[in-house]
Amino acid sequence: MTDVELRHLAALAAIAEEGSFGRAAARLGYTQSTVSQQIAALERAVGGAVFDRPGGPRPVRLTPLGSVVLGHGRELLAKAEALAHAVDRFRAGDGRIDIGTFQSVSNVILPSVVRRLRDEHPGCDIRLSEEEPEQPRIGDLDLLFYDGRLDGDVEHLKLLDDPYLLVAGAGTFPAGPVPLELLDGAPMVAWPLTCDQPAMEQAVARGGARPQIVFRSAVNDTLLSMVRAGLGSAVLPWLAVRGADVPSDDRLRVHELRPSPPPREIYLHWRAGRTHSPLAGRAIEIATEVAEEVAAEVAPSSASA
Repeated sequence: MTDVELRHLAALAAIAEEGSFGRAAARLGYTQSTVSQQIAALERAVGGAVFDRPGGPRPVRLTPLGSVVLGHGRELLAKAEALAHAVDRFRAGDGRIDIGTFQSVSNVILPSVVRRLRDEHPGCDIRLSEEEPEQPRIGDLDLLFYDGRLDGDVEHLKLLDDPYLLVAGAGTFPAGPVPLELLDGAPMVAWPLTCDQPAMEQAVARGGARPQIVFRSAVNDTLLSMVRAGLGSAVLPWLAVRGADVPSDDRLRVHELRPSPPPREIYLHWRAGRTHSPLAGRAIEIATEVAEEVAAEVAPSSASA
């Protein structure tokens, strides 16, 4: 039975429905001799005749063996058609994609990526997971955003530099850039010591400032609420400031720091050597485009801080 091919089954179904080899050949776009050859090959594979051929104008009829083969053959043809349709949808960009993200990217970059993907591929299935572990793993994810490069068997694409800014209550500091030394001993609220946060705090310390950390939270809105309450200022990356729309809050002020800590770097990762689905490949292209648009906002916004 390993010699049975889908084209043999398609010829069988067409002949059974049309009643003759000639009409089946015309429907399938073959010559009649080609259809006859396909049926002969099928009969050799199944070990018996699948049609009674009365000759003359009378229609051919399925044999009992032919009826069995046709019943199962139609199931196989339907599955093959469904497979072809699924492959076509996959190549067109439909299917599922799993993306790992974190707070700032979720607020600023990812919404545009998701919207554009869904506009282009309405049938796609996008799954997002937001975590900020100290040692992230890509696991079964197709793509992973992270503020740094991952170790291991992964490839990466740097999307943008995300500069750090000082967010303080209105009137806490004079307008314009703030010398880093003014943060020495000042009360500060901050992220936990994960991801890029330790590197940023070490850079601030090297600049001669050791703020007094009075509260830590991984939630940007919580930190900003504490800044509004007067508990302390916060040094946050531009994406976090932009995502929370801080400049529109008249209770808060955004300042550049002088000297400024090195910016954190936003990367997109995927497993090394993996063939991307069309959907994942397009997601990388869109993420790159969106990051370029966001990066164009960074310099003017920080310059006017």
